[in-house]
Amino acid sequence: MLRWPIAILLLANILAFVAVRGVFGPAPTAGGREPNHLNREIHPDWLKVRPVTAAEAADQPVVGGPAPAAPIAASALPQ
Repeated sequence: MLRWPIAILLLANILAFVAVRGVFGPAPTAGGREPNHLNREIHPDWLKVRPVTAAEAADQPVVGGPAPAAPIAASALPQ
């Protein structure tokens, strides 16, 4: 009963492995992606990388930390 699904999965895995190894040609993402954007950059050397200061990082969420309290004002509804 499970013979055919296992055989199909085995053939699909072999085909995927062969495709990843490049038997059918290079992958579409093997080349540069949108190289025209790199050629149109005006002054790429003007870009500077700088560390984030504590003041700039204050509004960044902490992964694994508690969720921040939402600044919402609540009041009782009139009856």
